[in-house]
Amino acid sequence: MSTDTLVSEAEFQSAARVLRSGGVVAFPTETYYGLAVDPFQQKAVSRLYQIKQRPGNLPILLLIRDTDQLPMVARSIPPLYQELIRRFWPGSLSLVFPAQSSCSSLLTGGTGTIAVRQSPHPLAHRLLTAFSGPITATSANISGQPAATTALEVHQTFGTLVDLIIDGGKTPGGQGSTLVEIRERNLCCLRQGKVDFSLVLKVAAAYNQATTRL
Repeated sequence: MSTDTLVSEAEFQSAARVLRSGGVVAFPTETYYGLAVDPFQQKAVSRLYQIKQRPGNLPILLLIRDTDQLPMVARSIPPLYQELIRRFWPGSLSLVFPAQSSCSSLLTGGTGTIAVRQSPHPLAHRLLTAFSGPITATSANISGQPAATTALEVHQTFGTLVDLIIDGGKTPGGQGSTLVEIRERNLCCLRQGKVDFSLVLKVAAAYNQATTRL
């Protein structure tokens, strides 16, 4: 039986209520377990940094349910990103966008940018659907320590500091998402992860060739 069917809708609704009240929810993704808070609640984001012992200059990655939610957090969408989204989302490719003014400097680490992806994990999707908005998806670990791949590891690391854990079984672990940004018109890999950056470059090259011919 799929782990997707083992988590009840009532649990997702409970998780959504936790998020709306400023709480922290741990949930499985296609890489590791992540820690979700409402990214638009400053106190919740601050609490997230505290429990992870994360330096304040490191931004927090976000998940969206679908591209309709992207304008909530991204001020603009570069045309190349539209092609990368079409080819790689849902998937383990995180794209760095200019952040909306609604994204606090704490959330962006003072960079003015925000990293976003759409997870293919069914339980992550169900949590986003229940919450009806973007969520944070920083890995479930103390900063600098290995990320959790099971609900038990989340509990052992954080205990009652996390308000609710959605147990989706063991996640693959290994690598996180690949993190990509456009800098001075060049596509840069900020972190190599599950998506091979060479594949991203091939898609970008084909896109640029096609648009040049137009």
